[in-house]
Amino acid sequence: MSKNIAILCSGGDVSGMNPALKHFVEYSLKKGLIPYFVYDGYEGLIDNNIRQASYKDVSGIIIRGGTQIGSARSKRFMQPEFREMAKKNLDTLNIDMMIVLGGDGSFRGLDVFYKEHGIKFCGIPSTIDNDIHGTDYCLGVDTALNIIKTSIDSIRDTASAFRRAFVIETMGRDCGYLALISAITSGAELCLIPEVAYDLKSYEEDFKEQIKNGRRYFIAIASEGIKQESQEIADWFEQKIGIESRVSVLGHLQRGGNPTIYDRLMAYKFVTHAINGILDGQEESVICYSKKGFEFKTIDEVTSSKYELDLDLINFL
Repeated sequence: MSKNIAILCSGGDVSGMNPALKHFVEYSLKKGLIPYFVYDGYEGLIDNNIRQASYKDVSGIIIRGGTQIGSARSKRFMQPEFREMAKKNLDTLNIDMMIVLGGDGSFRGLDVFYKEHGIKFCGIPSTIDNDIHGTDYCLGVDTALNIIKTSIDSIRDTASAFRRAFVIETMGRDCGYLALISAITSGAELCLIPEVAYDLKSYEEDFKEQIKNGRRYFIAIASEGIKQESQEIADWFEQKIGIESRVSVLGHLQRGGNPTIYDRLMAYKFVTHAINGILDGQEESVICYSKKGFEFKTIDEVTSSKYELDLDLINFL
């Protein structure tokens, strides 16, 4: 095993990646390793955009969202000839250990890379969707939730002032985690997520009664993965409930922003466990976090099943 270790970001960026990069450099040096940055994800691995990192490269980045070293979704890395190029680039720099910040698609790519070329790795779940099986928490989720919270609180002010219903759309692909947690913690009147079947008609009588009893506004949180468009739900509020409505799609606001204390702390913990794991013989794993604490899981454990929301949380709806 050499002393050279690299890190890259793959897929969607999250706030928490920069704190992870900072600790990667500092902890690698503390353990006698030589840290390298791979810029622009697997694309950088193929294009040999790999550079040795130092304290200077991570100075001040802990407060910044996104990722200092860029990210990408690489179709080329799916092809064996480009993985061969990536391996040669790593061999030239004598790098045989890697940390990857990304989602399950990124981990599948690394699993193939390990089986073909023996590059040892540890994956760190990093996605605001929080949809990776085997871990209760992914890096970046807390910052995203706080951005959503601030947005909902601000929208509530104008919803109340104008007697409106607001349909606020969150990200998450086919996972309703962001919408569910945001709805519970913001006191939303309606939450629509892909995991729970719903019939808007069942809310009509209750919502009309609430208006009769003095309700001035409604907050509805809709995950982007539901079958209906957010505008259709807003139209339903106007046509069936009889209240003026608006749609607010939060979009990529949820990915950026100053990382929260919790995401900074989790970044440090994830990176520490990842590096220690590789040094202790965990050659192809993902470091996951649950009520049991941190534990290493195989790629098959992480990618073989779909992430499921906590039933206790769903029951709050």
